[in-house]
Amino acid sequence: MKPAFQCSYIEISKSAFAHNLNFLKKYLKQGVQISSVVKGNAYGHGIECFVPLAESYGVDHFSVFSANEAQQVFHARQKDSTIMIMGYVDGPELEWAIENGIEFYVFEMDRLMQAQQIAEKLKMKAYVHLEAETGMNRTGFSAKELTTALHFLEQHQDTLHFQGICTHLAGAESIANYYRIRQQQKNFDKVLKKIILGGFHPAQRHMACSAAAIRYPKTHFDLVRLGIIQYGFFPTNEVLIEYMTMKHATKSPLQRLISWKTTVMDTKEVKKGEFIGYGTSYLANSDCTIATIPIGYSQGFSRSLSNSGWVLIHGKRVPVIGTVNMNMITVDISSIEEVHKGDEVVLIGKQDDLEISISSFSEFSDMLNYELLTRLPADIPRFVVE
Repeated sequence: MKPAFQCSYIEISKSAFAHNLNFLKKYLKQGVQISSVVKGNAYGHGIECFVPLAESYGVDHFSVFSANEAQQVFHARQKDSTIMIMGYVDGPELEWAIENGIEFYVFEMDRLMQAQQIAEKLKMKAYVHLEAETGMNRTGFSAKELTTALHFLEQHQDTLHFQGICTHLAGAESIANYYRIRQQQKNFDKVLKKIILGGFHPAQRHMACSAAAIRYPKTHFDLVRLGIIQYGFFPTNEVLIEYMTMKHATKSPLQRLISWKTTVMDTKEVKKGEFIGYGTSYLANSDCTIATIPIGYSQGFSRSLSNSGWVLIHGKRVPVIGTVNMNMITVDISSIEEVHKGDEVVLIGKQDDLEISISSFSEFSDMLNYELLTRLPADIPRFVVE
């Protein structure tokens, strides 16, 4: 039921997450730890909502992009789960991270030296993951820089704990990047040998994302950073088709966690020959009944869905007609009897036997699953359901 003072709400399925986690644990090599990637507000699912849910099923490691996301997980977690920052953390944020045992990537000497100084001041240890440049060409120590970083770690073992060595793959979801990914694997193997020869033994080696976890089992190592796949989405259709072919499956093994719902705000009759909504983009070709829905592009329902999107009402698919407004859309309900104000409208998810999937939603709006999910406003209330 839609909560008061809200135009829409999101439901997160507990059983779907349990199903996905069970699938992933069976697929991964034995002993590999899962780091639940919750950047982008847990891919739109809501950090505050999702983290306790994941913990309730035994997940105890979370990866984020930035210090502000780390803070959100820190306050949302209900257990002493590990938090790892993969991207931006600086100044007072770095001090907060060290003080609270938050782990973080280091990919340049300035951050490493700053972390050492803060740890020394706090009389604590900083838990660092050195990121190696293996071919992504974004962040990461080059071979020469890594030698310098390792030497610095050796000199400051009292304040710097070498928790992990990692890298980031440059597009494991596409076969077009196959050679590049294989080269990165070889480069990372060289990094690991260098570290071992230097007498270092980091607790964790990690490079796999969702796509690599499925396509490149040799990238599993000690920990895998799983993002979109835990929420019930394969990174791309290409990865899904490859998996289904390999396993002789007829459908995806994953279940979607997210449903986005609202209610009918108003209904009315429109005569043939009348335009509907702003401008002249939709002309009624016959007498019709329309419903106005209190959702628009300011809430994440893309304007590009004008005259092309769909929603579910009474278990039937009905089209968006006219231009998507900032806060409203109009749908044609002529094919449905007895639609009333307050009736449930499904924007993403299932209703009876039909479903509006993220993939179909994103195809209409030319957005990737990742982009559409993370664009769902954080202020839409989210609830865990069975």
